[in-house]
Amino acid sequence: MSRLDERLAEDRALRDAALALFKADLAFIRTDIREKGLGARLADRLGEGTRDMVDDAVDYAEAHGGKVAAGAIAAILWLARGPIMDALGRLLGSEDETEEPEEPAGAADRSGKQKSREERPTS
Repeated sequence: MSRLDERLAEDRALRDAALALFKADLAFIRTDIREKGLGARLADRLGEGTRDMVDDAVDYAEAHGGKVAAGAIAAILWLARGPIMDALGRLLGSEDETEEPEEPAGAADRSGKQKSREERPTS
């Protein structure tokens, strides 16, 4: 045999070995999927990812407790800003609630018409 024929035989043997390995891996994967469905695998993977994320969040919170607490307090105050401002207004005796708000210049009256310049209040 010539050197080229020997090389071709070696390459074919390597190809056949790689194909056999691929087919064995494919059979293993198919068997594994039959035993545990794709949905269960996805749920396991998501569960593992969620656990990892929660672990990272807990580690961060333990390392930066003050920043986490400040952020939580800021979020709570932001969400409750309306009732807090109302309570402060009542405590400080604000009279904003009893006064009627002034209409801005050029505001439409109830009929929907714009007030003319003569009808607008002068400031």
